[in-house]
This record gives sequence, structure tokens and C-alpha cells, in this order.
Amino acid sequence: MAETFDLIVRGGEVVNHAGRGGADVGVRDGKIAALGDLAQASASEVFDARGLAVLPGIIDTQVHFREPGLEWKEDLESGARAAVLGGVTGVFEMPNTEPTTSTAEAIADKLARASGRMSCDHAFYAGATKDNAADLGALERLPGVCGIKVFMGASTGSLLVPDDAGVESVLRAVRRRAAFHCEDEFRLAERRSLARPGDWTSHEEVRDARAALLATQRLVGIARRLGKRVHVLHVTTAEEIAFLAKHKDVASVEVTPQHLTLEAPEAYERLKGLAQMNPPIRDSAHRAGLWRGLDQGVVDVIGSDHAPHSLEEKARPYPGSPSGMPGVQTLVPVMLTHVAEGRLTLERFVDLTSAGPQRLFGLADKGRLAVGWDADLTLVDLTARRVIRHEDMASRVGWTPFHGLEAKGWPMATIVRGAVIMREGQLLRPGEGRPMRFLETLPEAA
Repeated sequence: MAETFDLIVRGGEVVNHAGRGGADVGVRDGKIAALGDLAQASASEVFDARGLAVLPGIIDTQVHFREPGLEWKEDLESGARAAVLGGVTGVFEMPNTEPTTSTAEAIADKLARASGRMSCDHAFYAGATKDNAADLGALERLPGVCGIKVFMGASTGSLLVPDDAGVESVLRAVRRRAAFHCEDEFRLAERRSLARPGDWTSHEEVRDARAALLATQRLVGIARRLGKRVHVLHVTTAEEIAFLAKHKDVASVEVTPQHLTLEAPEAYERLKGLAQMNPPIRDSAHRAGLWRGLDQGVVDVIGSDHAPHSLEEKARPYPGSPSGMPGVQTLVPVMLTHVAEGRLTLERFVDLTSAGPQRLFGLADKGRLAVGWDADLTLVDLTARRVIRHEDMASRVGWTPFHGLEAKGWPMATIVRGAVIMREGQLLRPGEGRPMRFLETLPEAA
């Protein structure tokens, strides 16, 4: 008797633990139930994937969806819509909202807001403050929490832990891998006067490479002394890559598509405020250093650091313009363009965006295209040539720093737990996202 499935993704080139090759994917009850030749099998739904590469679902481990408090820039619904339109099946969302996501009540509120509205699966960071170290151990164990996020620089209000004593108190309180924005707040304060009004090229002078390296060195020193795991977000300097290569036992590394693609001073001259983010877009030597780190395996994950601001805000003269840019919808086409141009292999891209997040954060059921795992799939056309445009962005702010870039490769479908959420640019099943689960916080059996 022929096997039956809920969904068969038929005829695509699967890219997974076995390498690359033609295979069908059979899905049952939201899980991958079979891989191989399923020509004799039947299914309630068949997806013709001929001509497409079938990847494990892309996980973006750093997004800012701005809800609650800043919904006019983005909210959980619009951010998740941008994610699935871009081929992203899951996101880790950041805590710098208003109010901050730094209490159990705030985590519960975000999970409630996400229910029925987010189209991708999701997890939330709990934010460390100067005052909540005693609560962090409990916060990081809550369902739907991916870990603790710490700003050593570049934040406002309570989500800033600039000193070593504060960082140590955070790390002593946690057991999971904690994520850090590494810029030395004390050096940033000393250099703010270097900002030239109306001149965005001065942004990387104010927030210089030394500020990033100092914070990263301080963090790794504390983590090593305490025997803790840390994750350094959006690394931007060649010196950090060289340093972190010597400390992979305690520190993991993220880079962004923006820092791998844009370059100073050209990006600031062309995009002005749209090129402003923290840490800054840097020059060609640092960009080359990031690519060396990616090529040599120092880099563990790619995260978009999707952090939208309105065009009106971005038009304010520097330094009055805010830092941050959207990116969750463009992560896949931008990185596939680098694949097409020979800077990394498709297999390495998969490692950075699915296997890497699973490894670092202990995702349960996700990050692997294999039997028994969640049927999260990103289907891409590696031959597609499409121009990235402001008007196609689903983010509420309606712009992208990559406007006008001809992408070489494009996401054609996003499948989350066996449900076809996006196909050929159409959102088919909105609001079906669920909280992600993590091995370190799975509920104990009754």
C-alpha cells in the first residue's frame, strides 16, 4: 500500500546533512516523515519544487519588531510578514521595546501578542538591566525565551549594562548562552564630540573599531573566568574576528548581511542616514576581515539585525538620525547573491542560517532538514534575478538599504511545520507562527 502524507514537496534539490541532491520531502503532522523518491506516495497537498533548492527553514536570530510601544515603526505581525515573504521560518526577537522585555510579565505579554498574529515561529530575548540580574536565571527558563540579551553599549534607558561588574552579575545569574551587543560605552561617551553635524561618514569614527574590540575583549575575559557561554552579536571588525578565533570555546559569532555587503565611506555617501546602524558599517579592510572569518569558520550565524526606523527619522541630520535598518526580508536574497558570486557555498549558507542557530541555542525540532524534525523549509530559485525595491518591503517603514540591488537568487516559498505560509510572494496562511522550544528548557515529564 502506498504511503500517504499531508504534504509532499516533490522534485526539488534538497540541501541538508547529506549534501545536495534530488529528493522528495514527505510531511506528516508537521514533521518531516520521509526523504527520497516518493513518486509512488500520495498526499493531501503536493508542492512542485522542480527547479528549486529546498533548504532547512531559515532562522534569523536577531530582529527588532518594535512591539510594544513603537508599533508605528513595526509590530509583531508586520515584522513576521516580512520574514516569511523573505523565506524566513523563525525569528529571535529583541527586548528593546517600550516597556522593555525584562520581566516575566513582559515576556508573557509578547507571547500573547504574537499568538494568532505572527506568521513565522518565534522566540523572545529577555533583556538584562542594571537591576534585574537576580531574575535572569528564571527569565531564561521561561517557555518561548531564546536567552538573555545584554547591551554593553549603544542603548538607552535601563537596557544598558556598561561595566564589568554588571556584566559579571549577568553571567553569574545565567546558565544558557547569553547574547551581547559589544561596544564599549565609556569609549563611545568620550568620542561623541567627534560627530560632524550632517556628515554620516563620521559615524564610524564616533563608534570606532576600538570601541567594539574593547567590549568584546572585556566580555570574553569575564566569560572565560566564569566558565560561561556568550554570543557576540553583529561583529564588524577584522580585529574582533582575529581575537574571537582564539576563543571559540566560550564565544560564538554573528555577522549581518549589511556588514558583509555595504562598505564605508561609499554607503554613507550614497544612503546617508539609511546606512546608519550600530555597530557601524565599516571600511573595506574590516569587511574583508568579516569574510575571512566567515570563510575560516569563525562566524557561526548570520542575523539580519532588522531594526526599522521611519524615513522621516532617518532624514534628520546626523547625529540626530537613529541607528538601525530593516533586513529580515532581504537576508535570503542578499546572501544568495553572495553565493551566486562565489563568496560562500550554498551549504555554508545553510549552516549559518539553520544548523548554526540550532547548535548555538539548542533549538528543539528545528534547524535540520531530516526525518523527525519540524517541516520548516525555505524553497529558493537560485537562477532568479530580481531587483530588491523599497515598494516590495512588508516592513511598516517601507524601505531597504538594498534598494536597486539585483539579487541573484530568490525565496519562492516558506513552509512552517508543514504549512505553506508563503508562495511566490503571496502570504497564504497568516498568523500560524508558534513559540520555539529549546532543549535546555523543555518541560520536565509529569
